Amino acid sequence: MTVKNISRIDGLIQECSVNWNISRILPTDRNIMRVAVGELITGTAPPAVIINEAIEISKKFGTSSSGNFVNGILDCVRKKLGSIDV
Repeated sequence: MTVKNISRIDGLIQECSVNWNISRILPTDRNIMRVAVGELITGTAPPAVIINEAIEISKKFGTSSSGNFVNGILDCVRKKLGSIDV
């Protein structure tokens, strides 16, 4: 799903990345967000669960600010997609 829709996924991330070109985002954070956005698009799990898992993974494998950055971007994408947290 993620690879098949990479253009749409990257477009959503870029729209929510104010003052950051997607190519400047750390590869770890970028790929975590790509997978999460793919899951948000397909609705495989509740948005809150998808976002929380992405945040936890980014905290473990990214920088000290990765969790906050990933949270902000994914919450913006969630709103753009019209996802409703349950």
